[in-house]
Amino acid sequence: MSNMFSINNHELHRYISDLKKIREIVLTNAVMVGEIPAPTFGEKERIRFLQDRFIEDNLESITIDEQGNGAAMIPGVTGKKNILLMAHADTVFDHKTDHAIAVDQETLVGPGIADNSLGLAVVASTSIILRTLEINLDANLILLGASGGLGRGNLKGLRFFLESTNTPIDAAVCVAGTELGRLSYHSVALLRGEIQVFLPKGYDWERFGTIGAIAHLNKVIQKMQNIRIPKDPQTSIILGAIRGGNAFNTIARKANLQFEVRSEDSEIVEEIHSEINEIIDEVSAFTETDISLDVIGSRQGGGLSYRHWMVKSVREILKQLSITPQIFPTVGSLGALIDQGIPGVTIGITRGNSIHEEEESIEIEPIYCGLAQLVGTLKSIDEGLKNED
Repeated sequence: MSNMFSINNHELHRYISDLKKIREIVLTNAVMVGEIPAPTFGEKERIRFLQDRFIEDNLESITIDEQGNGAAMIPGVTGKKNILLMAHADTVFDHKTDHAIAVDQETLVGPGIADNSLGLAVVASTSIILRTLEINLDANLILLGASGGLGRGNLKGLRFFLESTNTPIDAAVCVAGTELGRLSYHSVALLRGEIQVFLPKGYDWERFGTIGAIAHLNKVIQKMQNIRIPKDPQTSIILGAIRGGNAFNTIARKANLQFEVRSEDSEIVEEIHSEINEIIDEVSAFTETDISLDVIGSRQGGGLSYRHWMVKSVREILKQLSITPQIFPTVGSLGALIDQGIPGVTIGITRGNSIHEEEESIEIEPIYCGLAQLVGTLKSIDEGLKNED
């Protein structure tokens, strides 16, 4: 029997109309979340805000765990199943950044508003969204703001929550602030690392070819660019950031490179990891410098298929809303769910610009369509889980 749940165009568009009635609540939550700095491992105040919203909505099982995740539950009619709705709480901006959010009739503008302040604000607003639409799910809905989602966080908060919770999670939806139409249902394999080059204290400055840490790092980069990258399965090496040196006239004693390897095949990521280690050993020996690789994060590939009933349901919802699906793999929160064997999808709420820049912005009007999509997705998963019984 098919697990697909049919939701019609009229119902989805009624959601859009009704959700405009709580415009101020949703936007206020987005602004208030966005103006709380939350760099990775520094999300404490933002999670407290989320907890306050849960308390105001009289939700159950409100907790902040030892990894700083904030969670609560909206009880289902029978509560036989459990759906997780989550968003990562951290952003790429530090506490020194001015987090003021500018609001006009069409946009919200400010650092982190798209990734992922709006996503967390949606989680904070979910209870009132469902009440406004008079929707009661059969399953319990677990709401989660996850800490340590980005960069060196390596999904630490979400992984801890999934490993420590006593509540079995039957399905999950990850909320991203932007890319309305996004449908991610599988994860690519990932290696995220930082290569560090140091000139040792006893470095021989008189030896031939003494050129400093930046040039030695460049040798590593040149050799990495010669690594064979297959076209199928799709694979890439992303050189993300290079840092080193202090002044025009001073030879750099240290330098580092942040990079990612992504592939549809986990074995290829492992092979490239091995090649990079060999490159580091070779350049280190030849230049008599200390070069190391710090693995910051990793993911195994996997996930749902295009024909899975959850994926088909979201595709149908997007079709009813006249939104073209943007289907691509993710290296985000979905990876932790896949590792635990939990079926899940990642969806976006609105459209945005200048992502990860201080003038990051989101469009207001598409938010209602994105929320209607989210509610339709939750209802379809709820119905699909009932059909599994």
